[in-house]
Amino acid sequence: MYFNLANYRNNWKRLGFTDDEVSRPGSDRLVDAVVAYGTPDAIAARLNEHLLAGADHVPIQVLTEDDNLVSALTELAKPLRLT
Repeated sequence: MYFNLANYRNNWKRLGFTDDEVSRPGSDRLVDAVVAYGTPDAIAARLNEHLLAGADHVPIQVLTEDDNLVSALTELAKPLRLT
């Protein structure tokens, strides 16, 4: 996450997070609000929430334990109905 960047911290604070919550390592509440994590189905559901709320695109940054990005994206594609 981008805790060292004032523009991110300021935006999070405008969204109602406190100084403590936007300081490293970030509060559980902040992480839950800005990170989709878990199983591929759980991540897809979270991303679809943005689309249902009116977003016309939802950019993502995939983080994996083993740097196998292709495998992670392949797993995520099915519940997102991209295959």
